[in-house]
Amino acid sequence: MGEVVVGGRARGLTAARVERLVAGVLRAEDREAELSVSFVGLATMRALNREHKGKDRATDVLAFSLPQPGQGIVGDIYVCPAVAREQARELGISPQLELARLVVHGVLHVLGHDHPDGPERERSPMWRRQEEYLRQLA
Repeated sequence: MGEVVVGGRARGLTAARVERLVAGVLRAEDREAELSVSFVGLATMRALNREHKGKDRATDVLAFSLPQPGQGIVGDIYVCPAVAREQARELGISPQLELARLVVHGVLHVLGHDHPDGPERERSPMWRRQEEYLRQLA
């Protein structure tokens, strides 16, 4: 599987659960990676989104992949619990489930999966894969 480093805090989602989610996705995808998953506040997420995506607002998850030739994948995933809580409220689900979804989403991005923006995002192959893993692992 590789190594998983969890930083920051997300109420209701323990480091052990994050590690299980990451390991489950990597196993299902038959991939190896060294990943860090960091839970960050609104200001940090806004700054990261502005710097790397050119969008001056906080977002739910950002993922960065650094392929290492001959050594697999190294990646960083940033999740904003405050945005996740708001999304969970809008979706009528628990914040823990939304946080788990964002971790799975970030891992898939690090592994090279992508989705379109807009409403078709939730019909994309990546989204369907994410939801299947969430059902299996959450």
